Amino acid sequence: MKAIIETGGKQYYVEEGTVLYVEKLDVEPDTNIIFDKVIMANGVAGRPYLVGTTVNAKVVKHGKNKKIIVFKYNAKKKYRKTQGHRQPYTKVEITAINA
Repeated sequence: MKAIIETGGKQYYVEEGTVLYVEKLDVEPDTNIIFDKVIMANGVAGRPYLVGTTVNAKVVKHGKNKKIIVFKYNAKKKYRKTQGHRQPYTKVEITAINA
């Protein structure tokens, strides 16, 4: 069974056993979580979400992505600014899709 879920303002195409890196969720590791914003399951689409369909997942861990460099520069003005950013994420494993 396959589904499209929405979390953190993004959509993910998932099936059982899929491992996702999503925006950081405020849940402890080794906790089960339920995604209820299911857009599509088995080719059946909802407007905007399917009612009564959920996706169960297990939170594996929290972490941070690799650092990206943000460099700001104005020509001929002696302005240079370097910044780094590491986006936090939550690693999630899909355990069941209840349609």
